[in-house]
Amino acid sequence: MTTVEQRAPVALAPVGEVGRPGWGHRPGSVKMARRIRSLKDHLVAYGLLSPAIVVFAIFFYLPAIYLVYISFFHWGVLSSATQFVGLQNFRRLFAQPLFWHSLATSGYYTLVMIPATVLLALGIALVLREAVTARRGGVWRAAVFLPHVTPVVATSIIWIWIFNPQFGLANFVLTSLHLPALGWLDTTAWALPAVMIDSLWHSLGLYVVIFLAGLANVPRDLVEVARLDGARRRRIFWRIIWPLLSPTTFFVVILATVNSWQAFSQIYTMTGGPHGGAGGPAFSTTTDSLLVYQTAFSFDHFSLASAMALVLFVIILVLTLLQKWISNKVVFYR
Repeated sequence: MTTVEQRAPVALAPVGEVGRPGWGHRPGSVKMARRIRSLKDHLVAYGLLSPAIVVFAIFFYLPAIYLVYISFFHWGVLSSATQFVGLQNFRRLFAQPLFWHSLATSGYYTLVMIPATVLLALGIALVLREAVTARRGGVWRAAVFLPHVTPVVATSIIWIWIFNPQFGLANFVLTSLHLPALGWLDTTAWALPAVMIDSLWHSLGLYVVIFLAGLANVPRDLVEVARLDGARRRRIFWRIIWPLLSPTTFFVVILATVNSWQAFSQIYTMTGGPHGGAGGPAFSTTTDSLLVYQTAFSFDHFSLASAMALVLFVIILVLTLLQKWISNKVVFYR
């Protein structure tokens, strides 16, 4: 047996040296372990994201790239011959009065929908936040959000019956108030406003929920201090709540802009899409998105429709960048 005196002496680390990275490990091995760990984290992250990336690549990015490609060609579904025409599709597009009319209709539709969406959604969100008790608040929020999760086509059919000029609910309310009945979807003056009412009713719940999330981030301490100082509700809203809601408002404006320029389903359904005549009467509800669909699938001009869709993409991109530039000056990030 070996005694204590016969054992090899053990080198002890000085006090304060044990915790240093270089003690007991080589600096190169520590860096290598960190790199391997970082590589594993990246592999796991990209592995989890790969299904979504593949889906986006197949159903979004590749079709978008191919759309740009065929916009410079004379291309057809049933024709195997493909001829490069350059900018001829865009020249034909800009020479059509109906295209400019559809852009004007889309612009008018968007300019009306954005302020109406922001004002109504914010007002309903403030009411739900202040006037509804916590026990019943969830029920009212679900009721407001319910129209957004219902199919657009189904709700549009219901609104067709509401706007029926003979026995619709809208004219019944107007005549009950001793107001003249309207033609709604049968007249050029009221067809687009009728579609706007349907679109606003269907999408409002989403924006209300977004504003409620923004209001939840407003510190209640600031509001209580302002009330103790004697500030009224209007002053509290404009001086405290509204500046803190500017990022949420900017997000809602971006969503409303994109959704308004791309509005299609409700217009197609309410103006007689399955039975022909979508966009009527007299092209009063023909937006750019609807014209893209009709050009491609009703008139079989896929190259011209691709050029039109590319122009629509550029318009939405420019509007988004413009709103982003404006937001840098007016949006308050705390």
